[in-house]
Amino acid sequence: MTLRTSPHRRCCASALALCLLGGCADTGYLLQTLQGHLQLLQAAKPVTQWLSDEHTPAELRQRLQLAQRMRSFAVSDLGLPDNASYRSYADLQRSAVLWNVVAAPAFSLTLTTWCFPITGCIGYKGFFDQDQARAESLRLQTQELETSVYGVPAYSTLGWMNWAGGDPLLNTFIRYPEGELARMVFHELAHQLLYVQDDTVFNESFATAVERLGAQRWLTAQASPAARQEYAELDARRQQFRALVRSTRQALEAVYAGPAVATAALAQRSERKLVAMREFRQGYAQLRLSWGGYAGYDAWVAGANNASFGAIAAYDELVPGFEALFLAQGQDWSRFYDAVRRLARLSTDERREALKTLTLPETHRG
Repeated sequence: MTLRTSPHRRCCASALALCLLGGCADTGYLLQTLQGHLQLLQAAKPVTQWLSDEHTPAELRQRLQLAQRMRSFAVSDLGLPDNASYRSYADLQRSAVLWNVVAAPAFSLTLTTWCFPITGCIGYKGFFDQDQARAESLRLQTQELETSVYGVPAYSTLGWMNWAGGDPLLNTFIRYPEGELARMVFHELAHQLLYVQDDTVFNESFATAVERLGAQRWLTAQASPAARQEYAELDARRQQFRALVRSTRQALEAVYAGPAVATAALAQRSERKLVAMREFRQGYAQLRLSWGGYAGYDAWVAGANNASFGAIAAYDELVPGFEALFLAQGQDWSRFYDAVRRLARLSTDERREALKTLTLPETHRG
């Protein structure tokens, strides 16, 4: 099974949850989020109905059954929430559930943020309509910002919509390879377990750690040798690509470091930026050759800029610290979640510093 890969495979809270919880000054934006989520809810039916319908294709039936086993595993083995989410399915007949817009200045990886009174500030803005996302991207570019628009296959309403049926499984990810499907389900449920206001990096890194650790446990306990092998190959490529992205981010941060510079020096800074991006694409071309031509990251690389590099940082910056914390808690999920909740009560700087001081043993580094 082929998986078109992107570093941005999901997003945290939907625009709907952000607007309803925090309020939206932009009524047009609120309207599109309400309409988009209502359409999603209307398309969703309980998995049991899909399974009992004789017209449900055999392949979809098998994937839904697999997803329900993962859903039960998430509760019984990972201690994730037991609620209505991911017990229904919707076919949206499109490739993404929504499209995120991210933006950053020409000489910075710091993302533009959108703030809401309750949920805090986040570094992306989600749209259910791709054309509206592109229009927002063009508007931001007029402010001399670099932008990126990317489709995401899933989002979380942070548990706030479980009364209405919860977050459904979607056609946008139901056919992912087994290990990737497990990661998706576990990641989104982790957001329902814990969400910290104003700290996207903490939230996404926590959910990414849960998905990684949970998927490994699922594959060991439940998957076939073929599924484990498929996952190992995909994950090896992912880790190599992320290592390349991290090194490029570090190179760009070095280019952008320091105070504002004079006009003459801006040209030099621009040239150093171009060199870093050229080396990134050359490094990717070499990786692609070593993968036998695997093209899953081609689209992301083609459009890579400050905005896309800034966005990907949220998903992996603190993951090693969370994984080390899991080991320190004896690989006990309940103790791990309690430790994460204690971190969540600290200030942003304090919890990041605490996580960065934790290191994984060499044998556990991926």
